[in-house]
Amino acid sequence: MSSPNGPASGLPVRMPRPRQPGRHRRPEPVVAPEGAPALVLAVPGVPGTTTRGLAEEVASIARSELPGLDARIGFVDGEDADSTEFLSPRTEFPSLKAVLAHAAAQRTARYEQALAAGVEASAPEGPVAVVVPLLAGPDSALTARVREAVAASGAAAEVTDVLGPHPLLAEALHVRLSEAGLARADRARLFTVATAADGIVLATVGGDEAVQAAGITGMLLAARLAVPVMAAALDAEGSVAAVAEQLRSSGSAQLALAPYLIGPEVDGGLLEVAAKEAGCAVAEPLGAYPAIGKLALSMYTTALGIAPQQRPGAPVR
Repeated sequence: MSSPNGPASGLPVRMPRPRQPGRHRRPEPVVAPEGAPALVLAVPGVPGTTTRGLAEEVASIARSELPGLDARIGFVDGEDADSTEFLSPRTEFPSLKAVLAHAAAQRTARYEQALAAGVEASAPEGPVAVVVPLLAGPDSALTARVREAVAASGAAAEVTDVLGPHPLLAEALHVRLSEAGLARADRARLFTVATAADGIVLATVGGDEAVQAAGITGMLLAARLAVPVMAAALDAEGSVAAVAEQLRSSGSAQLALAPYLIGPEVDGGLLEVAAKEAGCAVAEPLGAYPAIGKLALSMYTTALGIAPQQRPGAPVR
């Protein structure tokens, strides 16, 4: 029997225990450290409104994963501008060089303003930006141009690796194929798609190194679809057609071309020509699939040693 002051004498008293962290506890949200370098997406290809929209969506995904992140976009073939012209509406597609130079100028200006206001401040150290090439696979020519732009900017910036190979890219390829009606969306449901491909040509650009890297993601995609997947080079004449013929000779009758590309790095017409030569249907490029933004952020946080809230590719509980 209980009294107004608690349980009657002799009855056990249940005391609350402090909650301990565990695998099912929601992790504390991670935010970008104050004054952290900017994440700058190095966007390849011919600048345009479609490309800019894609890059902005990728940057938005990264910001949503790490609140407070300063994410910017610089085009490898963009417009050069000095710091006074940078924010002008005329500069629709700023070059990577201009974006980095502007970020460096902003950091210097903040430091000088703090000193002028009598605020004690340390001189800026470390990179002003982490540059993430918006590429699914390696392309030595493009990454060399990215590094040249970084050097020309005069800014202290770090350049990361490209986004792939990675299991999340295999997931993105699967989704793009299923959206085009070329693969089942979910193997576990065991439903069929009449147009589902029984062989996949994974198309990339960047030479032999890119084909080898695409092959790694291709193995992951093959495990998801339970069909053979082979990589080919869009920028090597006859490569896609040759791989398609190899798949047919091994028993595949209905082929699909899966672009192992974000999108801006290649002319869309090249995909259509390759698909026609190979006699197969084609899916859309990876585009701004959520995994692209998460992988770009992962490159950034790894470069800076920031612990992400959740490892890209980890299962959500």
